[in-house]
Amino acid sequence: MIGSSSLAASAGSDGARLSVSTTQTSSPLRHRHRLTGTLWTLLYLGLAVAPLVVALVPPAPPGRDFWTEVAVAAGFVGLSTMCLQFAVSARFRHVAAPFGIDVVLQFHRQIAIFAAVLVIAHPLILIADEPSRLGLLDPFSAPWRARAGLIGLLAVLILTLLAHLRRRVRLRYEPWRVSHGLLAVAAVAGALIHIELVGHYLDQPWKRALWAAYTAGVVGLLVQVRIVRPLLQRRRPFRVEEVRPERGRAWTLTLRPQKHAGVSFQPGQFAWLTLGRSPFAIEQHPFSFSSSAREPDRPSLTIKELGDFTGRIGEIEPGTTAFLEGPHGAFSIDRYEGPGYVFVAGGIGITPIMSMLRTLADRRDPRHHELIYAAATLDDLTFREEIDELAGVLDLDIVYVPSRPPADWQGESGRITPELLRRHVVDEWPGHEYFVCGPRAMMDAIERDLVAHGVPLDQIHTERFAFA
Repeated sequence: MIGSSSLAASAGSDGARLSVSTTQTSSPLRHRHRLTGTLWTLLYLGLAVAPLVVALVPPAPPGRDFWTEVAVAAGFVGLSTMCLQFAVSARFRHVAAPFGIDVVLQFHRQIAIFAAVLVIAHPLILIADEPSRLGLLDPFSAPWRARAGLIGLLAVLILTLLAHLRRRVRLRYEPWRVSHGLLAVAAVAGALIHIELVGHYLDQPWKRALWAAYTAGVVGLLVQVRIVRPLLQRRRPFRVEEVRPERGRAWTLTLRPQKHAGVSFQPGQFAWLTLGRSPFAIEQHPFSFSSSAREPDRPSLTIKELGDFTGRIGEIEPGTTAFLEGPHGAFSIDRYEGPGYVFVAGGIGITPIMSMLRTLADRRDPRHHELIYAAATLDDLTFREEIDELAGVLDLDIVYVPSRPPADWQGESGRITPELLRRHVVDEWPGHEYFVCGPRAMMDAIERDLVAHGVPLDQIHTERFAFA
């Protein structure tokens, strides 16, 4: 799931569940998600600015000039935002449900830059206001309060640089993930110790209690994510039942639950997969379910050979122990009801869409659906034979779009253009919900073209996200 939900099925290198029903209405569901999203946003903003508000409540430390107060404000908001990053990145399904995990992860990346700017601005403003404070950056002569702040500042700088340069320096995902977590803990711990040792704005017990609550929150989140969650997964292991080759250099892993009922998910969702005897392993990768949601006791994940981990998928032995964390994601037909669905897939982006199609077939869904599926060649169309069979079960129109078609090909070819979309879906099937999954550039172009053709933006569903 590096880059987009289409890559959830293929790019491992580098959540309460709704009941399955075709009779739910979209308006109440969408309204509920919007309301829940608004409440989560207001809570986040309140927690982000709470330390600043508390700091402004009298009595204030005497003799503090304007620029010192500005620096303190930047530091407080930067630190509270950094603490909240542990919650944003903790993959809580209830939090991500109203937005989609792509939005949550994008917010995580953008707000991290905002927090880093505030944290870096804190000492820069203090030094610009009083140049003699430059000596506080000397780790050998500075007081311990300044040393703790310096540790936090350096951790923020290194963390931010690695997050944005990981791909350029070709740092593998697993080492980066470990270093990212350790640096985040060091940054927050250094800043919290700095505030405690400085002592200003902590002269009242209730002010001190606020930062104690933030500290307890960070520790609690670390325990939940790194200890409690893996322990819960350990009680619900799976076994790899089958490793099946597919078209397009992809492999389907079929899992069987061991002494439990399996995993209930919405069609189109994904889970983090860990292979081996322990769920505490660092190597954990997100992949989309490709199986029907009607088969929680036999979930399948279809993965394309792309990276270090995915390149070895075909070597996995049946019987291997596996653990799933999830389900996650808002890219699902169960969130949106309409007269039918239009699916647009590129390459391995067919994976979550295949889960939706299989689920619709199992439900004997009577509505009309359309699938436009693009790939390099006809041989790269993963699930092609089964998709053709599904057209006999569902009211499903299929448009294959190979970019390099054979000489005798009579169908569409090249790429999915605005004209192709207009010919096959926009004018013919108004009111349908659109699900687009593939490479980021393809999704951006199709979303733009559909909007230009008059399709409402809230009827177009994609997921775009990356970890770094």
